[in-house]
Amino acid sequence: MEVLKNYINGSWVDSKAQETLNVVNPANQEVLARVPMGDKTAADAENAVSVASLALIEWCNTPVMRRVQPLYQLKQLLDENIDEIARLITLECGKSFVEAKAEVQRGIENVETACATPTLMQSEFSENVASGIDEFVIRQAIGVCVCIAPFNFPGMIPFWFLPYALACGNSFILKPSEKVPLTMMKVFELIDQLDLPKGLVNLVHGGKECVNSLLEHPDVKAISFVGSTPVARYIYQRGAANGKRVQAQGGAKNPVVIMPDADVDMTASIIADSVYGCAGQRCLAASNIITVGDGKGVMKEALYEAAKGKVTGFGLDEGVEMGPVISRDSKERIENLIAQGVSEGANMLLDGREASIEGYEKGNFIKPTILENVPLDGEVVKTEIFGPVMSLLPMDSLTDALMFINSNNFGNMACLFTNSGLAARTFRHYANAGNIGINIGVAAPMAQFPFSGWNDSFFGDLHGQGRHAIEFFTQTKVVIERWPKEWSRKF
Repeated sequence: MEVLKNYINGSWVDSKAQETLNVVNPANQEVLARVPMGDKTAADAENAVSVASLALIEWCNTPVMRRVQPLYQLKQLLDENIDEIARLITLECGKSFVEAKAEVQRGIENVETACATPTLMQSEFSENVASGIDEFVIRQAIGVCVCIAPFNFPGMIPFWFLPYALACGNSFILKPSEKVPLTMMKVFELIDQLDLPKGLVNLVHGGKECVNSLLEHPDVKAISFVGSTPVARYIYQRGAANGKRVQAQGGAKNPVVIMPDADVDMTASIIADSVYGCAGQRCLAASNIITVGDGKGVMKEALYEAAKGKVTGFGLDEGVEMGPVISRDSKERIENLIAQGVSEGANMLLDGREASIEGYEKGNFIKPTILENVPLDGEVVKTEIFGPVMSLLPMDSLTDALMFINSNNFGNMACLFTNSGLAARTFRHYANAGNIGINIGVAAPMAQFPFSGWNDSFFGDLHGQGRHAIEFFTQTKVVIERWPKEWSRKF
C-alpha cells in the first residue's frame, strides 16, 4: 500500500516518519493509502519551512502582476481536472459526487478572486498631510504562511488561503487532514506544473506533532486553520503565543428560523439539503430548526417528508444524495448524541441509526434523523453533532427565536425563512452570527466576501476569502515623505 510523500522544494520526497495511518474510504472501509504520522513529521515541517523561507526572498520581490499569472494557469488546470478531484473527495471523504464537484468549484472561484490581487492590494495616498509632506500605505508580504486544513472540505478550504497568500507575495505550506490527504495530493500534482520557484509551495503530512512544529517555528508568520472549536482555540492560543498572525475557524450549532408565512415546500426542501448535505459534516450545516407558530404541524410534516426522501449511499452511485460520515468513531459519537437527546426528553421523529446500505454494509452510514421537542437546557441542543441530525424546536415568536439564538456560544450562521421584509431586516440586524441567510439554507459567502464567524466559531480578526484574505496575508507599511523645494524643480 502506497505511503504518501511530501511535496517539498518542488519535489515529491519521502517523510522521515516511519509511523503511518490508514486513509480509509468511509463507505466500505477500503484502505486507500497510508499517510505519515508521528514525531518525525516535525522534521518534515521544519524542512518545508526552511525551503519556503528561501523561496520567499525571490517571490516577494516579484511584481504582483507576474505573481498572479500562475493562478490563471492553476484555474485552468483545476477546471480540466475537476471530475477527478471530485471523485477523490468522494472516495476519501464520503460525500456525493455532486457535492464534491460543487466543493471544487467553490475552490476555483477563490483562485479567480485572488487573480484580482493587483487591484485588491492597492492602498491609500494622501498628498500634503502637512505642508510639503505626503503620506501613504503600502502592503507587503508577511512571510511563510501555513494552512492546517480539515477533513470535511479537502478540495475547497485550502483555496480560501493558498491563492491569496501566493498572490500577496508569500510562500505557503499546506498540512492537509490526515483523514483525507489524497485530494490535495492530486492538486499538488497540478501545482507542480506551474512556473513557480522551488520551495514556494509545499505540502507536509502528519498530525499534532507536525502542527506543533509549524506553530512554534520562528520563520512561520501566519497560520490559517479550519476545524472544531477546541482545536481552533488551541491553534489560536499557541500560534499567537509564538507571535503568529492566526485565523482559526471553529465549530458551529447553526439555527434556522421558519416563520408562519414561509413557503412550506420550498423551505422544507432547502432546509433538508442544509441539514443533510455532506452528511451534516460542514460548519454551515443547519442543526437547530426553529418553527414559529407551527401549531398544526404543517412545517414539521414537510420537513419529515423531505428528510425521509433523502437517498443515502456510496457517493459515486447514481442518485445518491448523502454519503457516510467520515469514520467509525464519528458514527459512534453521533449515535451516542442521538441517544442522549432521547434520554434528555426529545421525541424521535425519524431515526437514522442502524442504517445498512446494500453492498456497503461496512460503511459509516447514518440516515437522516429528526429529534423533536429537544429540551433547550439539554446538551444536545448546544453541542455540535456534525452529523445528519435535525433538532426541531417549536417557539412562539421571532423574539423568542432570537433570544435563543443569541444565547448560543457559537456564531457561524443563522438563517430565516419568511416572506416578510420587516422580519428579515429585524433578523439580520439582531441575530448574533457572522453569516446570515434569508430564505437561504447554507449562507456560504462567495469568494469575493469573507467567510465570517463570531463567538466560539472564530478566533482571530481577519477571515478567509476576499479582501480579508488580502489583509491577512499582507502587512501594512506607512510611508511619510517630505521633499524640500530646494531638492526639486522650481515652479
